[in-house]
Amino acid sequence: MTNLADDLRQAADAVALLGSSSADLAALPDAEALAGQKRIACARRLLDTYAALMAATIAERSRPELGHSGLAAQQGFLSPEALIQNWTGSSTGDAYKLVAVGTMMADTEAADKLVEEALSTLSTPDADADAVDVAAFVARVPWQAPIARAVTAGTLSVDAAESIRAGLGQIDAAVTAEKLRVALAALLTEASTLNADEVFKRARRMRDRLDEAGIAAREKQAHDDRYLKVYRLSNGNVRLNGLFAPEDGEFVLSTFDSITGPRRGGVRFVDPERAAWAKKMQTTRAAPSRSTRTPSCSC
Repeated sequence: MTNLADDLRQAADAVALLGSSSADLAALPDAEALAGQKRIACARRLLDTYAALMAATIAERSRPELGHSGLAAQQGFLSPEALIQNWTGSSTGDAYKLVAVGTMMADTEAADKLVEEALSTLSTPDADADAVDVAAFVARVPWQAPIARAVTAGTLSVDAAESIRAGLGQIDAAVTAEKLRVALAALLTEASTLNADEVFKRARRMRDRLDEAGIAAREKQAHDDRYLKVYRLSNGNVRLNGLFAPEDGEFVLSTFDSITGPRRGGVRFVDPERAAWAKKMQTTRAAPSRSTRTPSCSC
């Protein structure tokens, strides 16, 4: 069985051997640099696993029924996600991801333990088979359990786990737990060769195939949710705020990339005057603020 603590120690030691400065890493041959990047990814995956498990612990101690005595409430936050975001400096999405994946892992671990205890009871000489309904315990294992086990085993990152969970969606009238288990088994066979974005797209396509009737409903919902607000502030600046359906969003993103390309991607003009203007825009955007300060870490 995987020991996360031992794996993390070994991964951290392997990363430390790479060096301790930019010069140390720059001196590495190409093959060692590539191998080093893999070591770092391995260590980060293990740390993310710990972060998810800790997030689940914080969420459990912040359950709504605990009211003001919950951990998050005691610290002055409305939710465990808000607490985690504040303490880690992460985004809201990252905090929700850690809680979702960590909770899935904790639920799976608890369910697996119940099944193991039930099987252990049956193996004793004086066990009463009628008193131990193993099938009932097995039924309580969530269909997402293979995702959680893969994260614990180190074969799946927390990011990829959340992509699968979000992409496959939840059980409903049309998509049963058994259908999701079958789809998940197929997806996990190739998930290790895909990045988190690719995994999400693959999982979403699987969900669409399982629930073809729901595609139209989701498209309609995305269409109905669209909005665009444009208003002028008191200082004369104009603010935009909007939500677009996927196809509309792609058009907006491509237009934005086209407009801001010189400032975000470097000089793209042939004409000398326009090239000089683009370089000036890029330099201006890249210039650091004098007031920027790096916060200290009290770890």
